Amino acid sequence: MAEHSATTVREIHDRYVDFVWANLHRMGVRSADVPDLLQEVFVVVHRRLHTFDGSSKMSTWLFGICTRVASSHRRRAHVRRERPVDAIREDVHHDTPEAAAIARDQAALLQSLLDTLDVDKRAVLVMFEIEELSCAEIAAQLGVPVGTVYSRLHHARDALKRAWERSARAERRRGAA
Repeated sequence: MAEHSATTVREIHDRYVDFVWANLHRMGVRSADVPDLLQEVFVVVHRRLHTFDGSSKMSTWLFGICTRVASSHRRRAHVRRERPVDAIREDVHHDTPEAAAIARDQAALLQSLLDTLDVDKRAVLVMFEIEELSCAEIAAQLGVPVGTVYSRLHHARDALKRAWERSARAERRRGAA
């Protein structure tokens, strides 16, 4: 049975590795941490495959594992305290240094605002707004009703707007001080 499970896990890995990789990114896992968490997801798959009863799609089951692994990772102290810097880019910028700095600041602000969302809402928002998937495609990929996608998208947009407003107020206070 263990050998059969290993073969099955390998087949699951081969078929869904890109799906898991993309969902970990959507959930806000830093690129440097994705390989470790990808491995962690498939360790969970190996351990829990006997509990998969086929009542849902495999992608739905894997999305749930990704959600729990990403949530657990974000709660770890070293992840919360660490302030990584992006690798120095070797490409030549045609923008002015000021424009490049503004673009980096905007990207960092977007990342920090997305980090305020819970992983389910963040994943739907990224899939819809950035990856430009339709709600029907997202629902099929996540194995949830289309209405759930609409609801998560609405709540994610609302939470993102509130986070941005808080950030703008804080920035105005810093500027006034």
